[in-house]
Amino acid sequence: MKIVILDGHTLNPGDLSWAGLEALGPCDIHERSKPEEVIARMDGAGVAVTNKVAFPRELLGQLPALRFIAVTATGYNVVDVEAARERGIPVSNVPTYGTQSVAQMVFAHVLNLTQHVADHARAVEQGRWIASGEFCFWEHPLVELADLTMGIVGFGRIGRATATLARAFGMNVLAHDASLPTETPEGVEMVPLEPLLRQSDVVSLHCPLTPETEGLVNAARLSLMKPSALLINTSRGPLVDERALAEALNADRIAGAGLDVLSEEPNAPDNPLVGAKNCYITPHIAWATRSARRRLLETTIENVKAFLADRPQNVVGG
Repeated sequence: MKIVILDGHTLNPGDLSWAGLEALGPCDIHERSKPEEVIARMDGAGVAVTNKVAFPRELLGQLPALRFIAVTATGYNVVDVEAARERGIPVSNVPTYGTQSVAQMVFAHVLNLTQHVADHARAVEQGRWIASGEFCFWEHPLVELADLTMGIVGFGRIGRATATLARAFGMNVLAHDASLPTETPEGVEMVPLEPLLRQSDVVSLHCPLTPETEGLVNAARLSLMKPSALLINTSRGPLVDERALAEALNADRIAGAGLDVLSEEPNAPDNPLVGAKNCYITPHIAWATRSARRRLLETTIENVKAFLADRPQNVVGG
């Protein structure tokens, strides 16, 4: 059965091997695909491998040979799963692959905001340390994490991994989740959202994007946070009201933000967070370590292999 990889560059820019997929059948690999190219590229293909290339209902109706869609991500909103199910096309995802990588990025942002390593290195490069005449020189307050409180909103796999790192730094950990876990790790206190926001020195978001969580961090909830608090979002951009966050940062109502996700990606030129005070944005890379991408590719290969063996796995959408 012919396999078509529609946007392989995102997963594999050249440092991984497609051999595992190529061994499963004829395989066409495209680094990127525009929407208008998909029908021609999928002609006669039974398996589509996609990361961000969309499969809406109207497209699915024009692909009579399509039998299976493998999404190289955990989120699968690029596929109209209901329409796929109606046509008997299973859709698989990769439920977990980047837990440690995303938790690591949380603390990359936390440490950037508390130590300002890049800013201070730039100050040395630009000669400001020499000009100061000081043996020790800093341009930003330096903050120790031990005994501060990390608030984790969403206590799934990544939230738990973040809690482990926070505890390793000597932080106290509060957590909030829509469903109360049956077992809470040592050193973690489950609390309602509002007390978490009031008490935390760092708030890190790890909940899925749903109608209930969209705009979760809005002006009212930002007003509950300490003026010294930091907000970290490595989950989904629309969890945050971006204009409200920019206003809070620029008015010093909170101290800083580290964001790996935005509501529109790449960012709109007029996104209010670009250039906001003490706001650091990375381009959706928390998931993209080579180790995480290798696990993602390996599970995708297993998903396709399982489908070809008539036992599809990691099927989403019921």
